Amino acid sequence: MNVSVVLFTSDLRLHDHPPLRAALDGSREVVPLFVRDRAVDGAGFAAPNRLAFLADCLRDLDAGLRQRGGRLVLRSGDLVEEVCRVAGEAEADEVHLAADGSAYAQRREERLRHALEAEGVRLHVHGTVTTVVDPGVLAPGSSDHFAVFTPYFGHWSRQRLRDVLGAPRALRVPEGVGSEELPDRKGLSGLSPALAEGGETQGRARLTAWLRSGIPAYEDRHDDLAGDATSRLSPYLHFGALSPVELVHRARAAGGPGAEAFVRQVAWRDFHRQVLAARPGAALADYRTKHDRWRTERTAGEDVEAWREGRTGYPVVDAAMRQLLHEGWMHNRGRLLTASFLTKTLYVDWRIGARHFLDLLVDGDVANNQLNWQWMAGTGTDSRPNRVLNPVTQAKRYDPDGAYVRRWVPELAGLEGAAVHEPWRLRGLDRAAVDYPDPVVDLTDGLARFKRARGRD
Repeated sequence: MNVSVVLFTSDLRLHDHPPLRAALDGSREVVPLFVRDRAVDGAGFAAPNRLAFLADCLRDLDAGLRQRGGRLVLRSGDLVEEVCRVAGEAEADEVHLAADGSAYAQRREERLRHALEAEGVRLHVHGTVTTVVDPGVLAPGSSDHFAVFTPYFGHWSRQRLRDVLGAPRALRVPEGVGSEELPDRKGLSGLSPALAEGGETQGRARLTAWLRSGIPAYEDRHDDLAGDATSRLSPYLHFGALSPVELVHRARAAGGPGAEAFVRQVAWRDFHRQVLAARPGAALADYRTKHDRWRTERTAGEDVEAWREGRTGYPVVDAAMRQLLHEGWMHNRGRLLTASFLTKTLYVDWRIGARHFLDLLVDGDVANNQLNWQWMAGTGTDSRPNRVLNPVTQAKRYDPDGAYVRRWVPELAGLEGAAVHEPWRLRGLDRAAVDYPDPVVDLTDGLARFKRARGRD
């Protein structure tokens, strides 16, 4: 009996999984393997919220495999060494893996290929597992990647999607391949209190509910802060508990303006991945520098701490930052507002904000996170790099009656209507009765500082 190893990485599902289906061809035995890569942990990506969600995903994946006669094998250490060790134990002749365009994953894949070849084991890398269109597939004639989303989306939309693959009905795992105990979120500390539950089972249930009742209104309501009309599927996409290809197929089948707007957001995810694959340095350096002399932790420590804790004095900013602390997730409009406020109004280095988001976001994806931060900082792909989102104007537009602010900033719950967005305008006893800080900076002063820094005053 021939044996294959399927190395799961950020594709923790059984439905629409090309590497797994390819490994099962020819009635082969399969070792479903996940390696807790110590290099990833050492790089600072082992944030508690994502570790908890990962634990949920692994347990759910193992349960699904056991229902089909299999089990998940878990190892920890150097990924290349562990994959080779498992392949030897199972006497496997091939390993299947999902493609990943990140610079680290590319280097790791090359190491793995050489190590396996030395042992006579073939490595098969499968595309369109974690993306709809893989990085590098689409490029303009004058460059190795698209730097502007709109033309990228035009090409992306015309790509023919592969068919969605069903989950396997049964599989056999060879005996004698040992596994570590699966992790459990119960043993973790520092979690956001309302962190969502991970796993393919949860992800598919959310997707079905979203397609039934959420997507029709998505185009009109996705920026509604209080209505929370976004899909909340991003953590499941990040861990691969949902297939982006299946997601686009099913959204397009639902049809309508809401589905079209939602698919566009999925395309943004692919867009950022192709940018970072072509320019890996953009994870830490400006994609398009404006030669900013950003304020740092040393020069803006109090402002940064106020922003992190949700006490800047601007209610909608503070509400979004407190949602992040409590849920490990933030509404997309809140992400834009808080990033604009830190980088443009406080003129603080975007990397400080990006790091804080990665510390807490359960969907903390390097490509999306870093490049969205650069987009708001004006150092990324935005064609209007000097745009500034006014938090008061934005709050009145996207939280007109203040319901979002009152939910997350309860000390302002007694203020009626739009007054909740500008508590500093209260006078006398009314202001004294509200235990809420004054703004850390006047918006006019913040805008003037930014314009001076960018040479636009």
